[in-house]
Amino acid sequence: MKQFESFGLDTSNECLWRRDEQITLPPKPFAVLRYLVENPGRLVTHDELLDALWPETYVQPQVLRTYMLELRKVLEDDAKNPRFIQTLPKRGYRFVAPVTDSPAAETSAAPEAEAQAAKPAALPAAIVDRTNELARLQAHAQRAAGGHRQAVFVTGETGIGKTALVDAFCRQMGSTASVARGQCVQGLGRDEAYYPVMEALGQLCASSDGELACRALARLAPAWLAALGRAPASADGSSARPAPQERLLADLCAALEEMAAEKLLILVFEDLHWADDATVDLISALARRRAPARLLIVATYRPHDAASRHRVKELKQDLLMRRLGAEIELAALARPAVRQLIARELGQEALPPELGEFVHRHSEGNPLFAIAVLEHLIAQGILAREGANGESRWQQRAPFAEMEAAVPRELAQMIELEIERLNEREQRLLEAGSLMHVAFPTWAVAATLKEDVTQTEETCDDLARRLHFVHRAGEDELPDGTRSAFYVFAHEVYREVLYRRQPPSRRANSHIRIAERLGRIFAGREATVAREMAMHFEAAGDWQRAASALRAAARHACERQAIAEAEELLQRALRIAENLPETERKALLGVMQKELAEMREPSARSASEPLVLAKKA
Repeated sequence: MKQFESFGLDTSNECLWRRDEQITLPPKPFAVLRYLVENPGRLVTHDELLDALWPETYVQPQVLRTYMLELRKVLEDDAKNPRFIQTLPKRGYRFVAPVTDSPAAETSAAPEAEAQAAKPAALPAAIVDRTNELARLQAHAQRAAGGHRQAVFVTGETGIGKTALVDAFCRQMGSTASVARGQCVQGLGRDEAYYPVMEALGQLCASSDGELACRALARLAPAWLAALGRAPASADGSSARPAPQERLLADLCAALEEMAAEKLLILVFEDLHWADDATVDLISALARRRAPARLLIVATYRPHDAASRHRVKELKQDLLMRRLGAEIELAALARPAVRQLIARELGQEALPPELGEFVHRHSEGNPLFAIAVLEHLIAQGILAREGANGESRWQQRAPFAEMEAAVPRELAQMIELEIERLNEREQRLLEAGSLMHVAFPTWAVAATLKEDVTQTEETCDDLARRLHFVHRAGEDELPDGTRSAFYVFAHEVYREVLYRRQPPSRRANSHIRIAERLGRIFAGREATVAREMAMHFEAAGDWQRAASALRAAARHACERQAIAEAEELLQRALRIAENLPETERKALLGVMQKELAEMREPSARSASEPLVLAKKA
C-alpha cells in the first residue's frame, strides 16, 4: 500500500482509498497514478509514461491529459497549485506529495455502510471481484424484506457483468424470496407494451408461489390475469384477452403489493435501456407508492447505450435524487480479478507467466472481453493443454505477442451489431477516428471525411453522449492557435473492429489524407510530427513518403542529441525501403546506410559537435 496524505494506493487490489472510502478507478487512470506514485519526486516524461502503459503501440500524448484531469478530480488537486501531480509543460509530470509504504491490512476492506449489513460469505463461481456489489444488493433486499420497497439500477457497459451479478444475487436469495424476471428486447418497445412485465408475471404464476400470484391478480387485476391466458373461461369456452391499454397500471401495482405482503418479491428487468414506455411507467409507480411492501425492483441498464431512452435516464436520476432508488455501477476488473477469472475459466491456479497481464491489457478489465481474448489465445494455439494421465495443464506454446490482431469473432459480431444501429455517417465518422488509434482529434476525422471541422465536432459530441465506448477527452491547441477537440475509444477492441471493417483502399486513402493534413497543420515544423506522419504513410503502403518521414524524424532526433532514437528510426526506414522498386530502393538504402554508419561512429565527430544527417538523398 502506497500512502500519500489521506490517500492509499492499493497496488495489490488496484484501487484507491481515501481513509475508509474505496474509490474505483478505470484501469488506465489507475496505471498512470500508480506509475507516478512509484516514481515520486522526479520528472516522468510523456514518452516514459506512454512506453510504460502502451508498450509497442503508438499513442498520442494528448490522451495523458485526459487521465490527468480525471485523477486531479478524484484527488481534488489543483493544477495551478498542485498537492499531488505537478505538470511540467511540454515535458511530463512529477508526483510531488511524500509517499510512504504501509501494510494493506490497515485499510478497511468494506467501505460502504450498507455493504456491512449483509456480507456474503463467498462469491458464486460465476463471478469474481463483486463482493461489495453483492453485499449492497443483499442490503437492499434486507430493507425490502422489512417492508421498505427498494429500486436498484445495476449499470455498466456491455460485457461488464451486470446480468452475472444479478444471477448470483438471485441464487443467493434462494427460496427466501419470489423472483420474477423480464427481458426488455430491442425493437419491441414500440410494438408491444409491457413485454418484460408480462414475461415476469408469467414466471410468477408458474412458480412455486403461483397460486398466491394468480389469486392476487384475479382479485385485484383480472385484466392482467386474462392477458396471461389464465382467466376463467366464459360460457362459450373462450377467455377474454384485453388489449394493453385495458390493463390498468394501478390494479397491477396493488396486486404486486399483495403478493409482496408476506414474502419478499424481487422483480428483475434486464436491459432497461430497451424498455417500452409502459414498463418504465410501471417501475416509476411501484418505486414511488408509499404503502409498505416487501418489494425489490432490480433493473440492469446501460446508461450510454445508443438506444437508451431519455425517459429511463430521467427516471433513474429522479429516483436517485429523491432517495427512492439506488445505483450500483460496475467498474472494470482489476488485474488480480482478471487473473482469478482466467484461473476459473482454465480450471487451474498456476497460470503461464504474463498471461494475466496480457489479458488484462487487451480487455481493460471487461470480463466478457477478457474471456474472448482467452478463447482467442486457445483458438490460435498460443495456449494449449499439455500432459496426460489426468495431469494435463494449460501451457503457453508461443509468445503472446504473436496473437493475431483480429478481434475474436463472437466479440466482433457483438460490436458490429452495436455499430450497425448507427446511421451511415456516424459509422463512417467512427471508422475515421479508428485510424488514429486510442485517441482521435476532430481535425483528423474531418480531413478523412472531407468535412467542416465544426460540423464533425458536433457529431462527435453527440456520439460521445450516446455511446458507452466513445468519450470526449479534451481539447488540443494547434500551431495556428485554433483548438480541436479529441476523443478516446473506451476499449481497443472497438477501435479494432471499426478499423477492420473498412475496405483497404478506403483506409489507405484516409491515412494519406491524415498525414497530409498533419503536414499542413505543422507547416515549417513537420519534423516534430514526422514520426506520426510516417505511421500513416506506412499504413497506406506509401513506402517512399513513409521512409522520407522517418528520415526527417531521425534528423529531428539528432538535433535533440537523441542518437539512440534516431538510429531506431533509421533502422525502421531501412526496413520500409525494402518494399520500394529496385532502383529507388538501392538509391535510398545507400544514403540511409551511410547515415546509420555515421551515427555508430561517434569518434568521427567531436563530443560537442551535433550529428546532422543529410536532408536529401
